[in-house]
Amino acid sequence: MMLSAWSSGLRNKLSLPLRVELWDGRQLEFSSELPGGAAPGVATPRVTIRVPDRSALRYLRSPSLYSLGRAYVEGAIDIKGRAADIISVGNTLAANLAGSSNRFADALRLGFPRAPHTREKDAEAIRYHYDVSNDFYSAWLDPGMVYSCAYFENGMEDLATAQQKKIDHILRKIDVRPGQTLLDIGCGWGALVLRAAQQFGARCVGVTLSENQAALARERIARAGLQDQVEIRLQDYRDVKGQFDRITSVGMFEHVGVQHLKAYFLQVDKLLAPGGVVMNHGITTTNADNSATPYGGGDFIDEYVFPDGELAHLATVVQAMQEGGLEVRDVENLRRHYAKTCALWTDNFENNAEHIRTLTDEKRFRIWHLYLAGCAYAFAHDRISLYQIVCGKAGGDAEAIPWSRNYMYP
Repeated sequence: MMLSAWSSGLRNKLSLPLRVELWDGRQLEFSSELPGGAAPGVATPRVTIRVPDRSALRYLRSPSLYSLGRAYVEGAIDIKGRAADIISVGNTLAANLAGSSNRFADALRLGFPRAPHTREKDAEAIRYHYDVSNDFYSAWLDPGMVYSCAYFENGMEDLATAQQKKIDHILRKIDVRPGQTLLDIGCGWGALVLRAAQQFGARCVGVTLSENQAALARERIARAGLQDQVEIRLQDYRDVKGQFDRITSVGMFEHVGVQHLKAYFLQVDKLLAPGGVVMNHGITTTNADNSATPYGGGDFIDEYVFPDGELAHLATVVQAMQEGGLEVRDVENLRRHYAKTCALWTDNFENNAEHIRTLTDEKRFRIWHLYLAGCAYAFAHDRISLYQIVCGKAGGDAEAIPWSRNYMYP
C-alpha cells in the first residue's frame, strides 16, 4: 500500500491516541490529544503499534479485530499500551477501515458446519482453556477463584464481594434449602458448591472436564471439612445420572454448541427432580441470527481462547429450553455487570503482568491481554450479553412457583 496515502487518509478520517513506529525509525502520529497544552506533534499516544518490516503493513491496510489480534499474538507486530486503549483503537480502526471482505467473512462463516461437540472434542477444548495453571488464574481472579460474571448490587463492590454476592444471588434465586441435592454443571474451582454447602446446607455434586479445576476444588473442599457434603467429579454432563432438587450451570453452556442446546436442556430436564429448579447463567450474542461479533472478534476468540465455543441469542436459548422440557420462570440481564467484571479482571491482569509472564509463555500472555479487555468492550457496547434464566419442569405444579421475586432479594 502507499504508506503516505494511507496515513493521510486515516488522519483526515479519524483522531486516535495512536502512534505507528516503522522498521526504518519513522513514526506516524495520529493523535490530536495534546495533554497539558503541549505543542502539536509531541502528544503522547496511549497506543503504539510497532511494525518490524514492510510486509507487516498489510495488517494495517484493512484491519479487523481478528487480523490485528492474530498479528500481535503471533509476534508479527508489537503493540504497547493499556489493554482497554488497545481494544478501543482496534475497534475504531476495524469499524472505519475494514473492507467489505471482513464483514462478508463474518456472514459466510454461518454457512459452514461447526466442529462436532463430542465428549473427546469438548474435553480437549476445556483443557486448552482452563488447564493453563491454577496459579495463572489466581493471579487475576478474586481469592475465591470465580471465573464468571460478578453481581454488583450497588456498583461499588470490590471484585471479591461482588463474586460472593453473585453466588448468593444464584442460590437465592433457585431457593436452595438445607438437605436438598444440588448439581453444578461446570463447577470451576468449586466456589458455588462450597457456598451452597456451607451457608445453605445443600448436598452438592460439581462436575468439570478440567483436571486442574477438579484437583483444586477437592483440596478446598477437604480444607473446609465438607467431603461428606460435596463431591467433585471429572465428568461430562452427558454422563451424569440420577436426579437433583436444584441444578446450576454458570458459564458452561457456551461450550455446548448452538445446534446442541436442545439436547443439553433435555439432559438438564432429565436430571431435574420433580418440583426442582434450575438456573442457567451464560453469555449470549446480541445478533438474532446467532452470528459472531463484528470485525472478526468472535473468530479471534474461537481460534485462540475458546476452541469450538459458540454463543446463541437469547431467543434461541429460550426456545431450546422450551423444546428441552423446561419452563422459563425468570430472566435477568447482567450485561453491565459482566462489563465491569471483565474490566476489573483486565486491571488485575495488567497490574500483575510481570508475575503472570513467569506463569505462561509470551503468546498466551498476549492472548489474554487482548481477550479480557476485548470482552469488557464487547459487553459494554452490547455486542454480547449475559443472562440468568431460572426454569422449572414444563407443566409442573404452578403452586410451587412463588408469587413474586421477593424471596430473591432479602
